[in-house]
Amino acid sequence: MSTNKSIHLVARPTGGPIDNSLFEIKEREVRSITEGEVLVKQNMMSLDPAMFGWMSPDTESYIPPVELGDVMRSSGIGEVVESKSDKFKVGDRVMGMMGWQQYFAGSAEGLNKIEAPVSDEAVLSVFALPGLTATQGLLKVGKPKSGETLIVTGAAGSVGSIVGQLAKAEGLNVIGVVGSDEKAEWITKELGFDGAINYKTDDLAAKLDELAPKGIDVFFENTGGPIQHHIFERMNAHGRVVVCGLIADYPKAEPAPGPSWLNVIKKRVRIEGFTMPDHFGEIPQLLQTLTPYVMSGQVKYRAHTLEGLESAITGLNLFFTGDNKGKLVVKL
Repeated sequence: MSTNKSIHLVARPTGGPIDNSLFEIKEREVRSITEGEVLVKQNMMSLDPAMFGWMSPDTESYIPPVELGDVMRSSGIGEVVESKSDKFKVGDRVMGMMGWQQYFAGSAEGLNKIEAPVSDEAVLSVFALPGLTATQGLLKVGKPKSGETLIVTGAAGSVGSIVGQLAKAEGLNVIGVVGSDEKAEWITKELGFDGAINYKTDDLAAKLDELAPKGIDVFFENTGGPIQHHIFERMNAHGRVVVCGLIADYPKAEPAPGPSWLNVIKKRVRIEGFTMPDHFGEIPQLLQTLTPYVMSGQVKYRAHTLEGLESAITGLNLFFTGDNKGKLVVKL
């Protein structure tokens, strides 16, 4: 019987960097599967900002927190090595929530077969949570119209980069907020964004006036931070704010105060938060919408690959520093 190495959450973050004190690494024999279950050898895991919420003690969030002692939650992709389910056979390539572990032994429900001839990295970078989130958030919540101006924070990240590319494909003027000149060059030169703002070095107000002289119609929020206020002040009448993430606030004991609601009244701005678990039943339709953009070359990606299961722990800190370049994945 094979040995399974797994990482279990044993303490809640209290602010500051993520380190080994929050986790316990275990090695055990892979358990036998029962009727309706599969055994999957994971090849690659996804790291996502949502994990900070999953580690918190907040029981009123959109998804229950990971219980202390449980394997840390994550999506991944791998190969079925044993099956007692009619849904999959040995050799099938599957994706789903399999956690921080080398082997997943459990129900076949919730796993999806991957038949597209693309790499594991591409699946997790585009067709998994990032692409689904971008498609739902932009097209279904943001409701963009050709000729409008969109700004997306975290624009070089896995979700933000796809949001911007989809918006360009829909005929919008697209501005991306990033944390380095290298990322600014990537989203403008490689991905086709119309402009970029480096929130660490640019004069935020002046740069927004330059890039969005007619105001902003759609604000896709991934990060929070001081630029949020500058953007909100420049929203046009009947603008839409899509609140997807607030990475700047995740490590804080108290979140930063948001903008005044005065503009919500004056400009009739619609603000909507969303999370993908509400829309898991719509995944086939979302993939049907997203795939043509990808196949036509209108959506590109890059991935930042970490090596080895245990690299996931400190790898989460890259979301805070912004040092990752593209979708964060862990190769097992």
